Amino acid sequence: MKYEVIEEDGFKYIEAGKGETLVLLHGLMGELSNWEPVIDHFKEQYRILVPILPIYELPILTLGVKSLAKYIHKFIKFKKLGQVVLIGNSLGGHLGLVVTAAHQESVKALVLTGSSGLYENAFGGTFPRRESYDYIREKVEFTFYDPSIATKEMVDEIFKTVNERSRVIRILALAKSAIRHNMSKELNKITIPVSLIWGKNDQVTPPDVAEEFHQLLPNSELNWVDKCGHVPMMEHPEIFNKYLSTFLDRILLK
Repeated sequence: MKYEVIEEDGFKYIEAGKGETLVLLHGLMGELSNWEPVIDHFKEQYRILVPILPIYELPILTLGVKSLAKYIHKFIKFKKLGQVVLIGNSLGGHLGLVVTAAHQESVKALVLTGSSGLYENAFGGTFPRRESYDYIREKVEFTFYDPSIATKEMVDEIFKTVNERSRVIRILALAKSAIRHNMSKELNKITIPVSLIWGKNDQVTPPDVAEEFHQLLPNSELNWVDKCGHVPMMEHPEIFNKYLSTFLDRILLK
């Protein structure tokens, strides 16, 4: 990651650029580097903040979607950001939804890409073969339409993570929390603009999940990325950035 991680008052985050604030939220197994193409593209026009989610720091008994959403809201208040645009992938999208539902006055707009919150088909509730490198590699490749994007470095990092008992317990606890925390009954209350940018070949949160989000979120648009899996901003960054730029221009520069 070419951007410096700032540590301040219990928060760790990346910050770049000036202007209206975009807060980028990574997924459960995601890295800050997933957002590099977005940061690179938008930092000349916007202020971008990427908090590191304290998945491995929060007390295990309180770890869940709600506690992480509270952490994000505290971060927004700590940085005195006012209204922000939340942009979340996978679990990050889910957290963006929870923050928005509870504090809609703090969120100007929301962007979801491969978001959980309705349904996801990730690792599931267990890692029955987490000691198998080939199994983990297949699971990481499952995330993308083009399996070659799952580099050896990426697979190595996730293999290491899921074979550390203290970490895998937290990952499973958080994954179960996300599955339990279905937001279908809350989405109609989110009236701010929402852009859904979705991989047409997403196998983790399939296209019908995007369709359901679009149906339940009253002020939403749905943009498809062809030949793309669960992480559009990594797999097709130019297309993702184009959709995002059009959306931001419409809601922020009008």
